[in-house]
Amino acid sequence: MNRNTLEVRHLSAAFFTDRGTVKAVEDVCLTVPEGSIAGVVGESGCGKSVTARCIMGLIRAPGRITGGEILLAGWDLLRLPEKERCALRGSELSMIFQEPMTSLNPVTRVGKQVEETVRLHERVSGKEARRRVLEMLEAVGISEAEKRYDCYPHQLS
Repeated sequence: MNRNTLEVRHLSAAFFTDRGTVKAVEDVCLTVPEGSIAGVVGESGCGKSVTARCIMGLIRAPGRITGGEILLAGWDLLRLPEKERCALRGSELSMIFQEPMTSLNPVTRVGKQVEETVRLHERVSGKEARRRVLEMLEAVGISEAEKRYDCYPHQLS
């Protein structure tokens, strides 16, 4: 039986400002089957980032979700308490932001930043976290993972 990892059903979101309401996304539907990878493409300003932020639970005032459902492995993310949604981020649900250079701390080595996430979500020792980070770097094709672990963000392309 095929199971969907992520289902977005009729998602709508808007920004409510003093100057009026801006509909950012309207009636977005997206299904990602288990074991699949999906990409979202479109023109600048079409709502890709807002959609992703809604899925992650990262849309903030004055923006808000105005309708729809977001299901992750059957869990309705919009009905989960924030603490539970937060626990899913980084372990079950992740996002690579458009500007990765602003997502990483420029004065902290890349390996330590990734290691922090591993330790937070997997509750492993520092040695085990480092081992996992090196595996991840190799898995995504970063050569000389040991060396790259100690690089600063600006030293990687």
